[in-house]
Amino acid sequence: MNIFSFHQASDVASAIALKQSSASTRYLGGGTNLVDLMRETIEHPDTLVDVSHLSSTIEQGPDGRLSIGAGVKNTALAANDIVRAQFPLLSRAILAGASAQIRNVATVGGNILQRTRCRYFYDNAARCNKREPGAGCDALEGFNRYHAILGASQSCVATHPSDMCVALAALDAEVILDGPEGQRRMALRDLHRLPGDRPDIETELKPNELITSVEIPSHSFGQRAVYRKVRDRASYAFALVSVAAMLNVDEAGAVRDVRVALGGVAHKPWRALTLEGRLKGEKATAENFRAAAEAELADAVGLRDNMFKIELVKRTIVAVLEELKGEKA
Repeated sequence: MNIFSFHQASDVASAIALKQSSASTRYLGGGTNLVDLMRETIEHPDTLVDVSHLSSTIEQGPDGRLSIGAGVKNTALAANDIVRAQFPLLSRAILAGASAQIRNVATVGGNILQRTRCRYFYDNAARCNKREPGAGCDALEGFNRYHAILGASQSCVATHPSDMCVALAALDAEVILDGPEGQRRMALRDLHRLPGDRPDIETELKPNELITSVEIPSHSFGQRAVYRKVRDRASYAFALVSVAAMLNVDEAGAVRDVRVALGGVAHKPWRALTLEGRLKGEKATAENFRAAAEAELADAVGLRDNMFKIELVKRTIVAVLEELKGEKA
């Protein structure tokens, strides 16, 4: 039985939430994206679970850690005074994604659990391993300008669409999960899976488990942040490439700390750990930024239509870090 947890509070969600069941969960997904997939007859869930009762509060603890309920609307999160002042990377990423109308109804939990997808996933006439395991992937030889260059497989080359999740990955966010076995927490960068040979399984969620909140630790240099999204049109478009970055440079001009995450390049938000490791302790120069970007993209593989992404990512990383280096502490 296919059961979907629905991270969207709307009239549509409330109406179909009556179809509840105690059966085990095959996949846990949701958000405004689920409505689209049902309308396009791509998904046919037997049961939907209304999760609009989940927390919609934003609270900061004494240690500066920010707790965000899974039911918080994207608009409310982006506009929150604490987020704008202390975690501007998150606010900027949210505002770079979707339309105001979607942000007004979309929730944090739904944003995180939207499907990783491409145009072939929506096309019932196309082969798609994500939609039908073992069917094949038409994107490999099709139009693949928007597809993955990191962590992909012969089974799937789709990219995760969320802007918010890229910022959360850079911010060391954790998701709080609740299920039959109790509560647990996981780094957001570990929640989503690379495709391997099962691209239809997108997260590390266990059966009957759902996201109840997200927590972000305090960052002493979190105000020095940039979210840059490169896309084919100025609004309402998925990223060709996006870079979320924070940088802390000491008085001698060396990198004290750095956080970088990439979007539009992989099946999941991509935390640039190799780049970060290369830069810490090094001089904050364009040359070192470029060398670290080269190291991060060393295993990148382009397809026919997206080879340009490899160079685009490197240049965007350098430009973003150069911008941050020029900001005053």
